Amino acid sequence: MKQPQIICFGEVLWDILPSGKMPGGAPMNVAIHLTYYGYSPVVISCVGKDDLARELNAFLQGKHLSTQWIQTSQLYQTGVVKANTSNKQEVTYEIVEPVAWDYVQYDEQAAKLIKASDVFIFGSLAARNSTSRKTLQQYLKLAKYKVLDVNLRPPYYSPELTQDLLDAADVAKMNHQELNEVTGWLGWSGNEQEQMQALKQHFNLQLLIVTRGDKGAAVLSERGYEEHQGYQVEVEDTIGSGDAFLATFLKFYLEGEPVSKALDKACMAGAFVATQKGATPRIDLTQIEKSFIKS
Repeated sequence: MKQPQIICFGEVLWDILPSGKMPGGAPMNVAIHLTYYGYSPVVISCVGKDDLARELNAFLQGKHLSTQWIQTSQLYQTGVVKANTSNKQEVTYEIVEPVAWDYVQYDEQAAKLIKASDVFIFGSLAARNSTSRKTLQQYLKLAKYKVLDVNLRPPYYSPELTQDLLDAADVAKMNHQELNEVTGWLGWSGNEQEQMQALKQHFNLQLLIVTRGDKGAAVLSERGYEEHQGYQVEVEDTIGSGDAFLATFLKFYLEGEPVSKALDKACMAGAFVATQKGATPRIDLTQIEKSFIKS
């Protein structure tokens, strides 16, 4: 079966941790995890003209990701995020601004690539600045199948913008706290499954994924509701767990596997990444499966 062409749009950056800096940014992390499954995704973003950019591009090339579609800003530095990992279950972030990925420019060749691609993955954080937001909105009009990774980082979002992005998406992933917040804006109550049903219907989503940290995840699709209780592991840090989850879920879902299998493998991958330092440790599901005991 021919693999789908996947585009990941948004932030590429360095996570500044107590132990040092590590490459990060949700779209980039998702793309890297997809390469572990044999995919060749494209990352569209922007870095500065600095040493951090050179290091980041070298890192991406080492992960077999092309840097062709990563622009270079003459005015803004490569993005950095200061991560506070004192609470291993709930990492908090100080996201520096303005930085290069806030200024992704519309590119006609990239637009052609998006139009010809099968899947376009984007996050809400990439829309915090008007320049990248305008570019994203133009690209969304061209994309066939749009996957939104909701990433509500205060103060970089608004109800109006988040709802606009949900309106544009075919698939949305968010965590349980974000589900409560978004449904709260719309005045909806009920249990998680009822909130998911209301959200899926309101935004005409084909698929809605809600992650619950160490308590697993739930998926609502056209075929109904599925949930997984997750895998209990000793957490090193949760950076990148959600990105590994999304990449793994999409790998199995796009290949036509049942939602239940995609959900199980995604929970497994997310739990494994939480046991490792950094966002993109290499994933080998066969080995992970041998070491995990279903809780």
